[in-house]
Amino acid sequence: MEKHEEVLVAMRQIIRAIDLHSKKLKKECGLTGPQLILMNTIRDMGDVTIRELSNSTNISQATATTIIDRLEAQEYVTRVRSQQDKRKVHAVLTEKGQEVLKNSPPPLQDNFVNKFQALESWEQTLLLSSIQRISLMMNADDLDAAPVLQLDSSISKN
Repeated sequence: MEKHEEVLVAMRQIIRAIDLHSKKLKKECGLTGPQLILMNTIRDMGDVTIRELSNSTNISQATATTIIDRLEAQEYVTRVRSQQDKRKVHAVLTEKGQEVLKNSPPPLQDNFVNKFQALESWEQTLLLSSIQRISLMMNADDLDAAPVLQLDSSISKN
């Protein structure tokens, strides 16, 4: 196999791993990757506005709002008006949301982040440079993307 084919196989393996994890997540707890990320962020940050969620997760505010709407419909999250500033609305986990989080697997990127951070600094830089070059070669460098491992089909099913 030629080197470019090996690179393409490795990229396909990454895509496949993301797909399999997304399916496992949906099957085990009924959540998509972005839903899980937002719920974890709400848990970690406490009462948080949609703007703060968006900034913290690098998910657009419009997408975060759509996800919160769906989580609210499932009774995992509720919106509560701020007592200090009545113009602000906070997303808060419900008991049902807290329970589903306890039983959900960790996001795929958590495992990646732990392994990546264990690498030497020079190796992290080498991997980053290589992946950024691949992104350029795939004409993907201008695409908006959050640091959340998910497939596009997950975005539309938020």
